[in-house]
Amino acid sequence: MAAVCALALAFVLLLPWTQSHGAGAGTGGRGVAEGTPAADSTCRDPEKQTLAPSAAEGPTIATIKARQGEKRKLIVGVDQNSYRWGYRDPNTTGAALEGFDIDLVRRIAQDILGDPDAVQFKAIPTNQRIPAIQEGRVDMVVRTMTITCDRIEDVAFSAPYFRTGQTVLAPKSSTITGYNDTLAKKKVCTATGSTANTRLTEDRKSGRLPATTDISTTVPNQLDCLVRLQLGEADAVVTDGALAASQAAQDPTVALKGAPFTTEYYGVAMKKDADDLVRRVNQILVRYRTDGWQASYDTWLSATLGADAATSRPPAPQYLRTS
Repeated sequence: MAAVCALALAFVLLLPWTQSHGAGAGTGGRGVAEGTPAADSTCRDPEKQTLAPSAAEGPTIATIKARQGEKRKLIVGVDQNSYRWGYRDPNTTGAALEGFDIDLVRRIAQDILGDPDAVQFKAIPTNQRIPAIQEGRVDMVVRTMTITCDRIEDVAFSAPYFRTGQTVLAPKSSTITGYNDTLAKKKVCTATGSTANTRLTEDRKSGRLPATTDISTTVPNQLDCLVRLQLGEADAVVTDGALAASQAAQDPTVALKGAPFTTEYYGVAMKKDADDLVRRVNQILVRYRTDGWQASYDTWLSATLGADAATSRPPAPQYLRTS
């Protein structure tokens, strides 16, 4: 385990020497009636199960603003190891957190507290994202977190801010060609609690994934799968294509295999009863989509996902009806 941790740290420290920062300022908007409508019982489209935007403040935002002195910050669960999403750049003063998700966090803090730096970042592993919210350790999680039907039973989500899909990452020399029969008798790594882990489990039961595919290798953090791949302890990784592309940029010996086989959306996750905060974040996202999103994409993701951001932009948001 010590060797695995050491390798993970090494890969973080080998990031490119030059990065630029994103920036932006938020705005408010019109208010809407409060109330938490019931989610769609069939849940075919979990990304639409969110509240309409509002700049109105309620008890959750009031609690955040009531924090005194140095504690008057937005507390946000993030990743610190996902290259170009949320990671510590060792070439900056204090190894500052940077990335696409971090830009969004700072935009939210700017809007709610008037200061993009009024954030207390808490690094949390993949499998602790929901517990951190439910236990009140963070106000929200902005950590490449896919909106799913199962998760909206436990936390509330904003409207989508990014579109991606599950894909396979494997050594360039591998005979694996994608999410297909070439995964037979292969060991596949996923993060515990991830949508990839859920999908593999379901697909092996249904027969879409070969029965001989070994999906027993799971790790707390998705980046640990890349380390397992590099150590020869796994034959492939299944994760979001956006994350896989960033990992391929870190390690030139691996590559994405085949096309994405799902369509998924990242959202900001918050407590189930934090209606005012959910609405406020959705209001912030309305402006961010036209003023900030593209600049952040160009800064952090265009090098790995391509200059054309069309496939990564989420669709126009749809909200639950309110009474």
